[in-house]
Amino acid sequence: MRSSLGAILLLSVVLLRPGAAAAQSTPTPLLAGSAAFGDWRADAPGVRRKIAPADLPAPYASGSASRGPSVVAAPRGALPKAPPGFTVMRFAEGLETPRVLRIAPNGDVFIAESGAGRIRVMRAADGAARPERNEIFADDLDGPFGIAFYPPGAAPQWVYVATTASVVRFPYASGDLRARGPAQIVVRRLPDGGHWTRDVVFSPDGRRMFVSVGSASNDAQGLPRKSQAELRLWDTAHGLGAAWGEEEDRADVLSFDPAGGGRRIFATGLRNCVGLAVEPQTGALWCSTNERDGLGDNLPPDFVTRVREGGFYGWPWYYIGEHEDPRHRGERPDLRGKITVPDVLIQPHSAPLAMTFYDAKSGEARFPEEYRGDAFVAAHGSWNRSKRTGYKVVRIRLRDGAPTGEYDDFLTGFVLDDNRVWGRPVGVAVAHDGALLVSEDGNGTIWRVAYGGDGSG
Repeated sequence: MRSSLGAILLLSVVLLRPGAAAAQSTPTPLLAGSAAFGDWRADAPGVRRKIAPADLPAPYASGSASRGPSVVAAPRGALPKAPPGFTVMRFAEGLETPRVLRIAPNGDVFIAESGAGRIRVMRAADGAARPERNEIFADDLDGPFGIAFYPPGAAPQWVYVATTASVVRFPYASGDLRARGPAQIVVRRLPDGGHWTRDVVFSPDGRRMFVSVGSASNDAQGLPRKSQAELRLWDTAHGLGAAWGEEEDRADVLSFDPAGGGRRIFATGLRNCVGLAVEPQTGALWCSTNERDGLGDNLPPDFVTRVREGGFYGWPWYYIGEHEDPRHRGERPDLRGKITVPDVLIQPHSAPLAMTFYDAKSGEARFPEEYRGDAFVAAHGSWNRSKRTGYKVVRIRLRDGAPTGEYDDFLTGFVLDDNRVWGRPVGVAVAHDGALLVSEDGNGTIWRVAYGGDGSG
């Protein structure tokens, strides 16, 4: 698909006209230790951070704030800020709670409008500033979030949708703008309530379907006690460190076959693994996780990590390795030394949601080669922090498919002041032409970020 550059020149805003060496970005100083925590005032494209487990303060070093944002309309002419050489434009608006974005093999953009209970599909020519088609693919869904195409590859036959209590699928052929049949239930019963978002992805070979399920509570307080003998039996049956009671089959990633059979727990101790993605080079499963609240401004960090089969990530008894949650002190000493430390720690309470890997190999909007293989994560923004953070898209640094532990601010500028924000990023996806699409559900918009190596967008 192609369109003229004239439309882009007319409708896009060039943040900076780069010279011939623009693709070679100048490294910024790395913020580490306590300096990496910061708040929105320090956010800017290119600011790099690395938080290590040793950097964490003690529990309750600060109070537990309750500072939800006031979401306001975008000021006239407001644009998110991207690094030099990139253009940012409003791609779509007027959406109702747009959350996950997924790109079909033919380039169509699928959008979960979770609040409206529907999946929308948009079609845009490569390089186009706006979609040319905008249709409802499926509706009457209960909190749709995750979207996946099956089988993997160029000719999927199904569109899978993870709703808050089930996984359904619709028959599909490339180019469909409306589901060609009713929803078929694949997974009938997922734990409902609590953290309600469910994402769904497939392994590269298409044999396994992964579904994320968040916890029912903040910190699983009030769980009935079990004896050591009972705990051993429970862990054997449900996975290392799996919780019980209202948290049974929650705070984990579940694995199924594509027909919904073979249900089992893939990994545990992930309080709210909101976004799932598969890293193309290694085939590893990744997730972005919202950690617990109530321990202070800078505890614990949220994180983005590879999800290891059989791994236990700590919740609710521990966080970020062997840091014991004081609200569960002494309850599970048997788990110490068995906790998988997550790969990339994010500023606490940032609320990372959807994520994607940048794998564009061509396209007129394609990012410089240095971005290839890195991940982008949408941070929805804090409420349990006196110093507001999040409300941005960050770039997770990888080297040969492995994380370095560092991440950069990539798209910022949604925060106006300590109280007001005009955008809350949720979804990220790599468009057919190499642009990055970002949804935000504060004002119901989608933004398009493209690289303009010649200054034209």
